Amino acid sequence: MRMLFAISTLLLSASVMAQPQLRQYSAAIEQSTWQLSQSSPVACQLQHEIPRFGQAVFRSVANKGLNLDFELQMLRLPDNYGLAEVMSLPPSWRPGEPAKAVASMQLLKQFNGELPKKVAWTLLSELEHGFSPTFYFKDWYSPFDNVVAAINPVQFPQPYHLFNQCIARLLPYGFDDIAFTVLSYESGGDQLTRESQRRLAQIAEYLKYDQDIDVVEIQGYTDSYGGRWMNEQLSVKRAEKVKSFFVDAGLSADRVQVEGFGERRHIAPNDTALERKKNRRVVLQLTKP
Repeated sequence: MRMLFAISTLLLSASVMAQPQLRQYSAAIEQSTWQLSQSSPVACQLQHEIPRFGQAVFRSVANKGLNLDFELQMLRLPDNYGLAEVMSLPPSWRPGEPAKAVASMQLLKQFNGELPKKVAWTLLSELEHGFSPTFYFKDWYSPFDNVVAAINPVQFPQPYHLFNQCIARLLPYGFDDIAFTVLSYESGGDQLTRESQRRLAQIAEYLKYDQDIDVVEIQGYTDSYGGRWMNEQLSVKRAEKVKSFFVDAGLSADRVQVEGFGERRHIAPNDTALERKKNRRVVLQLTKP
């Protein structure tokens, strides 16, 4: 009998020991802060600090289409691969309302967690309703712990309103749309075609706000009409004029590199007016570090 009691006690102890311990991270009501950390026509970013854990970040950038992504930035990055279950928990003043299963978030070794557009919008909608998006996953550093990280909806409405206003003002084109651009010229001079003038104005508008542009390379070309030396000088003149346009728009001159190739490196024959128009060009290449 004593032996059975001892075995039962041992099994009960083992069962208790097997229960995972929860490490919970969430901002208290007085700690809950939301910040519109980026607000410009090229990027909008809304973030919330989770004390001792990291940050929840929503971001939308200038693009042809509406976009949004979510990043769970962790102070201690995963040391293995796994999944985090994303739940939306009701506020305490709505007892009895069930939690909602939102998504599973893939966790990659030494990377922050990320969620795509549709799920990110769902999280924002849940926050707007006063719910707390919460992430559950097994700890990579302790076999005895599970981690729970929650986003607090307190103080959310006003920053979210500003975030939506910022998104509405994003430019309808992004870095990838302008990183490689070919501008065309009228015959015999440094006058851009109307379409290229509009394109150049778009690029200049973007460069006002994106401070991460490292170098702008401007390469000028001509068709084969005229002498080689004159064409080379014309290609440099075209490139320098574009550089001046960017500098006047606020881009630092030391970040702009200019080169003229004259009638070298044709991309079409010179037999027709349309073919020659293709060769009268300036090529812009923008790079980021």
